[in-house]
Amino acid sequence: MAIVVVGEKCISCGACQEVCPFEAIEMKDVAVITDKCTACGSCIDACPVGAIVREEEKKEKVNIEDYRGVWVFAEQREGNLLNVAIELIGEGRKIADKLNTELTAILLGYDVDLLADKLIKYGADRVIYADSELLETYTTDAYAKVLCDLIEKRKPEILLMGATNIGRDLAPRISARIHTGLTADCTRLDVDLENRRLLQTRPAFGGNLMATIICPNHRPQMATVRPGVMEKAAYDETRTGQVEKFVPDLTEEDVQAKVVEHVKGNKPQVKLEEAKIIVSGGRGLGSAEGFKMLEELAEKLGAVVGASRATVDAGWIDHAHQVGQTGKTVRPDLYIACGISGAIQHLAGMKESKCIVAINKDKNAPIFEVADYGIVGDVYEIIPELISALDNIDELMEMVNA
Repeated sequence: MAIVVVGEKCISCGACQEVCPFEAIEMKDVAVITDKCTACGSCIDACPVGAIVREEEKKEKVNIEDYRGVWVFAEQREGNLLNVAIELIGEGRKIADKLNTELTAILLGYDVDLLADKLIKYGADRVIYADSELLETYTTDAYAKVLCDLIEKRKPEILLMGATNIGRDLAPRISARIHTGLTADCTRLDVDLENRRLLQTRPAFGGNLMATIICPNHRPQMATVRPGVMEKAAYDETRTGQVEKFVPDLTEEDVQAKVVEHVKGNKPQVKLEEAKIIVSGGRGLGSAEGFKMLEELAEKLGAVVGASRATVDAGWIDHAHQVGQTGKTVRPDLYIACGISGAIQHLAGMKESKCIVAINKDKNAPIFEVADYGIVGDVYEIIPELISALDNIDELMEMVNA
């Protein structure tokens, strides 16, 4: 945080220059802080007239009473709402109800009117829809300008965004421009009703503890939330609300970087967050060959293959499959953990699964503490048996029903 001189207060007495250990102050008409300054604060204590302050203290304080309402950034791609937007509507609805305030979904795009009505049905009281050709494709410049303009005019007290590639790019730029705090990759949100403070919880120190962060002096209170952590909002066809559509004050000159072409990768997209069944492999597989066996099981179950960080770091499988604190957070109906010991970082990403089946040779593996069903044994013996049983499922069902 920089040290600044309040020129109208400075009397050029030289007291600050005398105590500066880095010779970072020059005396002219007023004291001048040079680039040698390390912001140690010695000059602040020495100044007899309070003319030297930290930059943050010089700014006008925000009147937090002017800020009201919960906003959710409803991220969309090619006219389709992302699941995380629906999850945030559900969480935002809970927070808005606790604070007895309005939930607003912010929709940016071009010709995506139908999404505004969907957001109302999912739980928003109001949708503010900025419609412009310059917003059809995401660019940092355009989206940041429109959102910052809206925030300065409407003054929301809370703004939630998904911790997606776009959210992780956009949120810090907005928070820096409007001079507020940002807590990234939250896994839990709540509110302190007495002070209307957003309690933003996220893993810290490698997932070994959970830190709850507040933003007491600035607004809006901003947080990005990991996709898959929160439950999706329920769709209610009978819900009504207000849709406010407008053309933003945006020109070509506002967009310095332009997207000239979209090139999609050849690899199939791994949608772990949307999967109903996930078959995950860990270091217990022994090698990359083990994932071929898991892929076969996943195909039989209509599942997606997941992985622990250790297997990704070993190069056995692509990072897109990683589940855990530094990967994806998932909550499928069924999670099958094969050869995964259950490190806390991995558990943070999958412990909310509805049903967890763990297969591991070590009966004391931590994964069994969160598993609904545990199988102690060699994955190379158990998985082939499961695949064989699924191949003969029709025959088995006939025997059961006989």
